[in-house]
Amino acid sequence: MYKHLFFDLDHTLWDFDRNSSESIAEIYSTFRLAERGLSSSDAFAETFITINRQLWRDYDQDLIGHEYIREHRFPLVFNALGVDDTTCCADLNTEYLRLLPQKAHLTDSAREVLEHLHGRYRMHIITNGFAEIQAVKMAASDIAHFFEEVITTQSADAKKPNPRIFEYALQASGASVAESLMLGDNYEADILGAKAVGLDTVFYNPKGEVVADPPTYDIRHWRELIAIL
Repeated sequence: MYKHLFFDLDHTLWDFDRNSSESIAEIYSTFRLAERGLSSSDAFAETFITINRQLWRDYDQDLIGHEYIREHRFPLVFNALGVDDTTCCADLNTEYLRLLPQKAHLTDSAREVLEHLHGRYRMHIITNGFAEIQAVKMAASDIAHFFEEVITTQSADAKKPNPRIFEYALQASGASVAESLMLGDNYEADILGAKAVGLDTVFYNPKGEVVADPPTYDIRHWRELIAIL
């Protein structure tokens, strides 16, 4: 039934939280942040992940831009942990952007499923992430060869859930709606965005989130996808 599979990258295939936690732990040590009043590496990582996730949600809703995320996430983390001196935060962000994309952890069984699907389907990426950083992530985790087209916000001049990015992806890949399937972890951006242009969807939903408008398929683990396809 399907010929083209369109995957989200962060949190869907590439384990953003694990890779981010490792990067944050290295930054905490390198910059000796305990001496700046951040007494716990774990609290620093957890607070960063929470704030960064919310900023990306705001970005998906067109409330803020990329530069806002880069400039404000570390100061917001410092402030949330009761540290007023944020003079090092620009350097922290630079180091984070250097470290993060070099991490290679994928979500559970993602590689196994990609290897199973490779050659059976034409596979592509649709991502709201920074183009240059996403390319490094895919190379570092050795998954770039699985995908034909990598559609970014910059290339489509739109971001999920805007229907234009999905329409652009279909055009760029030479795919039709009827033969295509969108797979992602973000219900609003990936699932509702894709449904708006008539695409069938797979909601990668390991936490079992209950949603009002169900996707075509709802899976908790990537191995479930093999039974569907």
